[in-house]
Amino acid sequence: MAKQVTVYSKPDCMQCKFTKGWLDQNNVAYESVDVTADEKALEYVKDELGYQAVPVIVTETENWYGFQPDKLAKLVSD
Repeated sequence: MAKQVTVYSKPDCMQCKFTKGWLDQNNVAYESVDVTADEKALEYVKDELGYQAVPVIVTETENWYGFQPDKLAKLVSD
């Protein structure tokens, strides 16, 4: 079963580009949400998840922010 992965990001964010590039190279499907274009997504990231920086990666079991290859690798290791 495919994992649900959402990447909350913004344009011109290097960590966002690295994260999405890693996911693309490893054939991990994800939904990309631009927090500068989606006010509700920005509120969700800040108010509900408590993050002040992007990218924020949300999976079915955990969430984190920043380019973290070790956590991304867990998405393909199962």
